[in-house]
Amino acid sequence: MRRDARERREGLIAAAAESFAEHGYGVALEEVAARAGVGRGTLYRNFKDREALALAIFGSEIDRVDAIVGEGRELRPTMIELARTGGRGSMLIARIGAELVAGTENMAAWEALSDRLAVSLQPLAARAHVAGDLRADIDGRRLGLALRMVGGLLHRLHTDERAERQLLEAVDLVIDGVRPR
Repeated sequence: MRRDARERREGLIAAAAESFAEHGYGVALEEVAARAGVGRGTLYRNFKDREALALAIFGSEIDRVDAIVGEGRELRPTMIELARTGGRGSMLIARIGAELVAGTENMAAWEALSDRLAVSLQPLAARAHVAGDLRADIDGRRLGLALRMVGGLLHRLHTDERAERQLLEAVDLVIDGVRPR
């Protein structure tokens, strides 16, 4: 893909994430295109429909998870970083998931993204098992569930200070729950 085409595609993904977060999954795609500074035709050349665009958003969120997990840090700081930077992604997943129809042709792709997130988090689980920080029955899939739970807090909070305090408390509660006894 040419650099300019890749940049337009990435701009569309970012604009869609912002638009979906602000106005819901049903926002007019023309608004997404305008926010990205492109025409409707460019949007449809890149994404066949609304779900394909949402899939791309979640794919880029998982790319971010891969990068953070790949840094090799311990469980707590990694979970905090993933929750801090993934709040918008968690909010979008919850908001869009509530508006999706379960029988769509893209359902297999949605399920594949969920599997991909579990695979992305598995190295973190493996490191935490070796360090003795994680029960043996907790894997990447369950860490993903824990992150979605923690991330669900972030969009309801009012101040940065309060958000940070509650984020740290929530991560500590989750880690206490997954720690070996």
